[in-house]
Amino acid sequence: MSSKATSIDIAYRAGVSQSTVSRALRNSPLVNLETRQKIQAIAKELNYKVDKNASNLRTQNSHTLALLLCEDPTNDDSLINPFFLSMLGSITRATAQQGYDLLVSFQQLSSDWHADYEDSNKADGIILLGYGDYMDYEQKLEHLLAQQTHFVIWGAEHNNKSVLSIGCDNRQGGKIATEHLIGLGRREFAFLGDASSHSPEFRDRYQGHLQALEQAGLNITAARQIAAISTESSGYEAARQLLASGLSFDALFAASDLIAIGAIRALKEQGIAVPEQVAVVGYDDIPVASFANPPLTTIKQNTQLAGEILVDSLLKLIRGQAVSPQLIPTSLVVRSSCGSANL
Repeated sequence: MSSKATSIDIAYRAGVSQSTVSRALRNSPLVNLETRQKIQAIAKELNYKVDKNASNLRTQNSHTLALLLCEDPTNDDSLINPFFLSMLGSITRATAQQGYDLLVSFQQLSSDWHADYEDSNKADGIILLGYGDYMDYEQKLEHLLAQQTHFVIWGAEHNNKSVLSIGCDNRQGGKIATEHLIGLGRREFAFLGDASSHSPEFRDRYQGHLQALEQAGLNITAARQIAAISTESSGYEAARQLLASGLSFDALFAASDLIAIGAIRALKEQGIAVPEQVAVVGYDDIPVASFANPPLTTIKQNTQLAGEILVDSLLKLIRGQAVSPQLIPTSLVVRSSCGSANL
């Protein structure tokens, strides 16, 4: 029986150093593409398998990234916001393209998910998705910083500039959504979503909404802002509360698609036609948005680009390269829940 191939065998066949083989098998850009492909082809021919345990001992790196998904309140047993499912797919692909493994861990909000992943060699760095009440989450981020853990978060820019955040431009998204409704001739606006520091992404969407109203010279009524978390049931209850207030409105901007879908149900139960009487815009463009009744106009977040930037930013952080927070532009997806002008 032939002996097991080693990286030395590959280096000899390729006419390169053993360190070059190691880099090429990690798909490192430090090795030119032609040489990488040659080395990888030889490795495949020799049926070479990387001994990850030995590699970890040499490099003190696991060559693995951890994705921590924090549970969200949902109407089903998944406890995962549907928006993060598409993010999960894009992060998985981006990690594989970089030659890394991805460890996915589902964390309860009350658990010690900030435990030290790096010192245990579970992962070289962490991507954090979802956080519930941001005021509780913030303390755990400070703990990660104190441990000098490499991590990146999805969400609003953090007050502490040492926290690396990647997110969508929520102010821009809120402004775009409201400007679209204004352009349709709507003049009395309601906003459903928590606009406090406990939900900084929703707060930024609300502030963009207010900016558009102010620039259009429209009245801002604080009573038409009803707090809601990102579930259909919360959107439903918030809309019922709004209707019970007796305040008139002909446009509703929801801080998430799930809130919007729940609100539409509440409006229909009261015999209010969407979009004829109330136009509705959501946020996220989750898959179910296009199948809502009526199909939901919404603000789209580019989850494919988001996953790529999250992974690339974390790897730069791990390698000690310069990296800074980024905001990804949003776009409007127009469907039937807004109708058209002159309804």
